[in-house]
Amino acid sequence: MKKLFPYGLDAPGVVRNMAVVSLLLWLVYGLSFVDSMPLRINGMEWPAAFMTFGTLAMIWSSFRKVPEREKLLGKLVWRGDEHVLDIGCGRGLLAIGAAHRLPEGQVTGIDIWQTSDLSGNSPQAAQDNALKEGVSDRVSFQTADMRELPFAGASMDIVISALAIHNIAKADQRKRALLEIIRVLKPGGKILIEDIRHPAEYREILQQNGCIVTVQKPFIHRVFRIISFGNLNPAIILGWKE
Repeated sequence: MKKLFPYGLDAPGVVRNMAVVSLLLWLVYGLSFVDSMPLRINGMEWPAAFMTFGTLAMIWSSFRKVPEREKLLGKLVWRGDEHVLDIGCGRGLLAIGAAHRLPEGQVTGIDIWQTSDLSGNSPQAAQDNALKEGVSDRVSFQTADMRELPFAGASMDIVISALAIHNIAKADQRKRALLEIIRVLKPGGKILIEDIRHPAEYREILQQNGCIVTVQKPFIHRVFRIISFGNLNPAIILGWKE
């Protein structure tokens, strides 16, 4: 599992639960063909297929993390000497990708290392990945809450984050995290956020606090919104601080 998903499986509990429900639904569907069954339930193939597709989609997205990382980070123009902060870095996916683009820069990744959000989530896993990718001299990891960043104001050239801010349940606390991002960013500094919920909320907060922002929704993000019946609303937020 560690070799197959070096950057972890997203929401492992959700994947497990979806897989179990999928198997149960297929079992019920199969039993509907047994003549001796006293009760028949028709139409179970549709929810079974939906749950199976959702499970496989989440596994596929975790398997494809590195190429998707490169596409995401390619949306920024890099000088090569920036100081970068990765919010909710997990096992180092974006931080390490950024470090590859910074021969003279430095990346700091912060997280609170919740394994419910990412399998095997730990600072040691992130450090191990940085060593394997040959960038351990340009990236560091520390425990910190995105709502109280332990960095001076206007100290970062770029702030990046993927699939992290939505894990804060309350809107006022997500706003607090976004305001912290703005605080530590230098004037002219860049923001790159990919998340599965709340893009309109993020855009409004950033725009109201001195940032120029655009929201992108690639085709695959629109597909995920459809198959989740609107429960997910993935988007990429690009911006810069005036």
